[in-house]
Amino acid sequence: MAKSPLKITDVTLRDGHQSSLATRMRTEDMIPIAEKMDRSGFYSMEVWGGATFDVPTRFLNEDPWERPRILKRLMPNTPLQMLLRGQNLVGYRHYADDIVTAFVHHAAEVGIDIFRVFDALNDERNFEASLRAIKECGKHAQLTL
Repeated sequence: MAKSPLKITDVTLRDGHQSSLATRMRTEDMIPIAEKMDRSGFYSMEVWGGATFDVPTRFLNEDPWERPRILKRLMPNTPLQMLLRGQNLVGYRHYADDIVTAFVHHAAEVGIDIFRVFDALNDERNFEASLRAIKECGKHAQLTL
């Protein structure tokens, strides 16, 4: 049996500053390192999701949709990944299926290649709409329980 190679996802640009900086790293602060990270050979870079959508809007005066666009342009060789809260998307409540579908499609359009989906209640029903939309976009889904 052939062994699969180890694949490493770097989460620095999403999770690395979540605790120490309350997710307040600005997109402009990510730009200088992005091309170097692209050349590092990571399987993927988790750059978006959860608080990285809320914080730019509320505290950084940034359009959260611009971050993946910019990073995709600077990291064309590395798949970009996001953390998606299932039916809650990147928010703090459940959203209707059509909203989930539209969000996932737009996230794919701005550069997200891999969606790591979880549900705080571990209720697999909350994966259904996002998984359907991810498959429609031809993107990669990672479901976590």
